[in-house]
Amino acid sequence: MSLFAPQPPLAERLRPRRLEELVGQEHLLGPGKPLRRMVDAGRLSSAILWGPPGAGKTSLARVLAASVSARFASLSAVNAGLSELRAVAKEAEHARTLGQTTVFFLDEIHRFSRTQQDALLPMLETGLLILIGATTENPSFALTPALRSRAPIYALHPLEPAHLLALLQSALQRPEGLPGVSAEPAALRKIAAVAGGDARRALSLLELAVQTASDVSELLVGELLGREDFAMDRSGDAFYDLVSALHKSVRGCHVDAALYYLARLLAGGADPLYLLRRLIRMATEDVGLADPAALRVALEAHQAYTVLGSPEGDLALVQATAYLALAPKSNALYRAKQAADQAARSYPAAPVPRGLRNAPTALLAEQGNAQGYAYYFDDPEGSFRQPYLAPDLAGLCLFEPGSEGWEQRLASRLQELRRRFRATAEPG
Repeated sequence: MSLFAPQPPLAERLRPRRLEELVGQEHLLGPGKPLRRMVDAGRLSSAILWGPPGAGKTSLARVLAASVSARFASLSAVNAGLSELRAVAKEAEHARTLGQTTVFFLDEIHRFSRTQQDALLPMLETGLLILIGATTENPSFALTPALRSRAPIYALHPLEPAHLLALLQSALQRPEGLPGVSAEPAALRKIAAVAGGDARRALSLLELAVQTASDVSELLVGELLGREDFAMDRSGDAFYDLVSALHKSVRGCHVDAALYYLARLLAGGADPLYLLRRLIRMATEDVGLADPAALRVALEAHQAYTVLGSPEGDLALVQATAYLALAPKSNALYRAKQAADQAARSYPAAPVPRGLRNAPTALLAEQGNAQGYAYYFDDPEGSFRQPYLAPDLAGLCLFEPGSEGWEQRLASRLQELRRRFRATAEPG
């Protein structure tokens, strides 16, 4: 057969047929692991396979069905609806009369509406078929609770570069792969590194390279790749995982990790203004009064980017990220807000002391509003003697400064202020 004759893609030609041919996912397929136990016992149950593209969800579903000698039916939720689902159910009913078990693989199951997902439930409850759903989206949000309760969720991990390298090497050796093609080891390693854990993408890159030249070099692979592809779905889990990593790296004072995740996000197409809003939040939540300038730096970076845009304004994000990561840290303001919220919930109607109340009218003044108020700049000692909280809240302490940066100085002042308030409140 000619190399360029019409034929299935390389990834399809090399699709695993047996459990031993699957690579990766040892946490599910290794000895004693959940899916391996199912295969060894010869009893398969419904399941949801959750993982990134190219992790092997479809191949695993086919292998699981073959392991129990079941009939295999499949649909993609992208272009299927209730009528197609009813057809699958009808065929499964007929197969059951012949003593056959049907494994129904539903790809992109998260694209089914709630009504369509509910239509699956009677089929599962009666044992008409065994459902194996595949999704790249978080099942906690994408699938109904009723469906999740009937089909346990198994998370597949992106394949490691070593797994992808083994697949690429196998593709050059197997008769149905690319026999007779040579490739530099460095070229295969590069493909494995840039494929982002996606077996389909790795094999497709190799196939593309072979269509260009019979000898695959590292230089050729680099030319085919062009601009590096950064794996990130701007509305999916990968995006929020990177944002979470950026935030936690800033909080943990690891400036290099923070800059790396920022670069990943920008290269993947994240909205810089969204990232700047996150940096502003970090300035208040994780730096706070340990470095009061942090908020100003974050706000000024937002302003600079608004004026410059990309790519010139990207450096403002880098500056703010590095500053926040290197700044002293305190979550005292965050904790104080939580404590204040709890106090407000616990004492929703505590009266404001008369001296602190407003007196815009003569009637309110006659009732005692604002009477006895000691203006701090005229009467500092009197200011310490007047009550600021209702009696039930006397002694309330919400803000406790941290031990880093400027808050070290605040701690001693706060201690002295509270001492003076207590002293004036004590009898005698």
